[in-house]
Amino acid sequence: MSTPLRSPNRWCALVVLSLTQLVVVLDGTIVNIALPQAQIELGLSDSERQWVVTAYALAFGALLLLGGRIADYWGRKRTYLVGMVGFGAASVFGGMAQNGTELIAARGLQGLFAAMLAPAALALLTMTFTHGKDRNTAFAVFGTIAGAGAAIGLLLGGALTEFADWRWCLLVNVFFVILGLIGGILFLTESKADGDNRYDVWGAITVILGLGSLVYGFSLAEGGWGSADTIGFLAIGVVLLGLFVWIESRVAQPLLPLSIVANKVRGGAFLIQAVTGSVMIGATLYLTFHLQIVLGMAPFASGLASLPLTVAIMIVAPIATKLLPLSGPRPMMIGGPLLVAVGLVYLSRITADGDYFVQVLPALVLMGFGMGFVFVPLQNLALSGVAPHDAGAASATANSAMQIGGSIGLSIFTAIYAATAGATSGLTGTALLEAFTSGYSATFLAAAVGMVLASVIAAVFIRGEKSELLPQGDAVAMAHVG
Repeated sequence: MSTPLRSPNRWCALVVLSLTQLVVVLDGTIVNIALPQAQIELGLSDSERQWVVTAYALAFGALLLLGGRIADYWGRKRTYLVGMVGFGAASVFGGMAQNGTELIAARGLQGLFAAMLAPAALALLTMTFTHGKDRNTAFAVFGTIAGAGAAIGLLLGGALTEFADWRWCLLVNVFFVILGLIGGILFLTESKADGDNRYDVWGAITVILGLGSLVYGFSLAEGGWGSADTIGFLAIGVVLLGLFVWIESRVAQPLLPLSIVANKVRGGAFLIQAVTGSVMIGATLYLTFHLQIVLGMAPFASGLASLPLTVAIMIVAPIATKLLPLSGPRPMMIGGPLLVAVGLVYLSRITADGDYFVQVLPALVLMGFGMGFVFVPLQNLALSGVAPHDAGAASATANSAMQIGGSIGLSIFTAIYAATAGATSGLTGTALLEAFTSGYSATFLAAAVGMVLASVIAAVFIRGEKSELLPQGDAVAMAHVG
C-alpha cells in the first residue's frame, strides 16, 4: 500500500480534493434556487420538486458505504477518477432533461457517482495528511469548504439561473470535473487496502435498502405521520438497518467495521454530522423559498442574500484552526451548535412583510460563526484513529451521516412546513405569503432544536485528551482505534 506521509505534492492534492468536496456539497443545494424555474419549465409537481433535492442526497448517502469500500479495495485514486467521469456525465444528462422523471433520475445518478467520489477524496486526504499540524490545517480547510459549499451552491445557482439558464446549475459541473480529472492525475497518489479484500454483498444490500426505506418513509410523512405507508416504510428501514448491523458483526470483511462507529468520539461526530447536514441541506432550502417567494428576490439576489453565511464561516475558520490545538475540539463542538441554534431561533421570527437586513442577515451571520467552529474540527474527529485499511469506509460513514441526515431532515422539515402552513390552495396575496412564512418559521425552529441536540451530543460523546482527539503522530492515531 502506498502511504504518502510527506508527499511533495500534498498541498496541490489538498486543493484538488477540496475542490472535489466543494462540488459534491454544493450540488446538494445549487439546484435549490433553480427549482422554481425548473418546476415551471418541466411541469413538476410539488412532490417531484422535493425529490429533485432528495434523489441526490438519498442516492449519495445510501451508496456511500459501498463507495468507500470500492475505494479501499479497488484503489482510491482510481475510484476518484471514475467517480469524476460518471458525475460529469450525470450532470450533462440532468442539464438536458426534458421532464421531471429524467431530472430526478439524473440527480440520482449524480448521487451514485458522488458516493464513489466523496469517500475516495476524503480517504486520500487522510492518507496524505496523517498527523501533526499539517493534518489539522488540511482537515480545517477541507471541513470549512464542506461547510461553505451549501451556501456557495445557493450563490452560484442564483447567478446561473438568472443570467444563463437553470440547466447550467447542472452543466457547470463539467468545468469542475475537468479540473478535478487533471489535478487528480497529476497530484494524487494511489493507495488501497492491503490483503485479501472481499466485498460484503449482503451488507451492501441491506444498508442501501434500509436507508432508502427510511428516507422514503420520512418523505411520506408530509401526508401524515400516522399513515400506513409512512409507518410501514419506516419500520422496514429500521428492520433492515438492524439486520445490517447483525451482518456486520459476523462477516470477516464488513462493509462498515463496527469499531468505526463504536468509538465514542467518532460515533458522536457522525451524529453531529447528521444533524448539521439536515440544517445545511434542509433549512437552506426553505430559506431560499422565503427569499424568493415571500421577499420577492430574483435568483441571483437570493444567492447573494445567502452569502453572509459563507462569509461568516470563512472568517471564523482560520481563527478556529489556530485555536484548535490550544483548546481542543470539545469547546467548539459544544458552543458552535448553540450559536447556530440562536441564529435559527432569530430567523424563525421572520414575517411576510419583514426586512431582510433586520430579520435574516443577523441570523445568517450567527449561523455562519457557529458553523465555522463546528466544521473545522468535525472531519478530523470523524476520522481520528482510523486504521489505513478502513480509511475509505470511515470516510464514507462521515459523508453518509451528513447526506442521510440532510435527506431525513429535509423530509421532516417538509412535514413540519406542511402541517404549519396548512392548506394554501385557496389563499392569495398577503394571506398566502403569511401561510408560507408560518411554515418556514416552524422549520427554522425545528432546525434550532436539532442544533441544541448536536451540542448535547458533543458534550456527552466528545471527551478525551487533546492528544487523543487531535492525533499528533501515527502511534497516537493508531492507539485509539475502536
